[in-house]
Parts: sequence; structure tokens; C-alpha cells
Amino acid sequence: MPTVSVKDAPIFEAGGGTVITGLASPSRGARDVAAWRVRLAADHATPSHSVTREETFVVLSGAVTARFAAHEETAGAGDALIIPADTEFSLVARDVAAEAICVLPVGGQAVTAAGAFTPPWAI
Repeated sequence: MPTVSVKDAPIFEAGGGTVITGLASPSRGARDVAAWRVRLAADHATPSHSVTREETFVVLSGAVTARFAAHEETAGAGDALIIPADTEFSLVARDVAAEAICVLPVGGQAVTAAGAFTPPWAI
């Protein structure tokens, strides 16, 4: 049973005030799910994208808003935000920074206008 210590976990600067700490992934011993901690700076949105598998964010602090084409969903600390597969969205922490744990099944990919890819924190 692998243990990933946060002090040994890789840190990824994803741009726009987003910092990701890689926790569980195949390269760190996980077989079925990848999990990471995401820190979103206040008022900085992630790029619009979709994922090929359902993705779940459990908010640890602040609030995270998912912006979809026709509506928005906001989850506060202690809440879960579930993003369906193949649904375009972006995330933003309004007014104050937010932190969440994200879980995506192994093999899930992000899809942008440039194509599909596995995020480096999920490899």
C-alpha cells in the first residue's frame, strides 16, 4: 500500500493562480483513481475544458464555482462538485482563494481546443 506524503508530492503551477499538488496517480502507486489538491487564487478562472470521465471536487476551503455554457454551480467548504464527462466548464474561486481535492478515474483526460491529454498530475 503506497503512501504519498504531501512533502514528497509534486507541485504543478497550472497558470492563472492555480497550483496543483499531485497525490494519487499511477506513477505514485494508484491503479483506479488519480487525486490531487488544487489551490485556486481568487478571481482567476481555469481555462475552459471538459474531461472524458466524471470528475469530483471536494472543497476544503473557500468556494469553487463551475461555469458551464448555460449555468453555474457553486460548492462551498465541505461540499462536493461533480463534473459530468464530456461537459465543458471552467472553475473559479470568487473573492477569496479556495482549495479542493479532485478525483478523476485513471485514464480520464482533459480536452481543450488543442486536443485531449492526461494532466501531468494524473500520470
